[in-house]
Amino acid sequence: MGITTVTLKIKNLHDPSKVVEGEFLVDSGAAYTVIPQKMVKKLGLKPSYQQEFILADGRKVKRNIASAFVKFSGREAATPVVLGKEKDSALLGVLTLEALGLALDPFERKLYRAKMML
Repeated sequence: MGITTVTLKIKNLHDPSKVVEGEFLVDSGAAYTVIPQKMVKKLGLKPSYQQEFILADGRKVKRNIASAFVKFSGREAATPVVLGKEKDSALLGVLTLEALGLALDPFERKLYRAKMML
């Protein structure tokens, strides 16, 4: 699998003046978008609930979940996000891609507008 990164703007749903921008790895195997801890602090995101996840190596971890606006290429959508801990990487997951109406072309290593099913 190729590596694809994109620049995203993340905005606090409750205080849209709080915005961060950063590089995110597009991970078509991840359901959720992960926001690194430094960005979470700048955004002032508060957890709504906690979710358990199984990592690729089989380990189980728990992470807090919140909601945020995510903007890419002129499209913006509210989406659930994982509030990352200190060493968590910035990931763009499938739920956010679908909310934005986008999909990953693994051969071209680009995001494109998906044909969405209703």
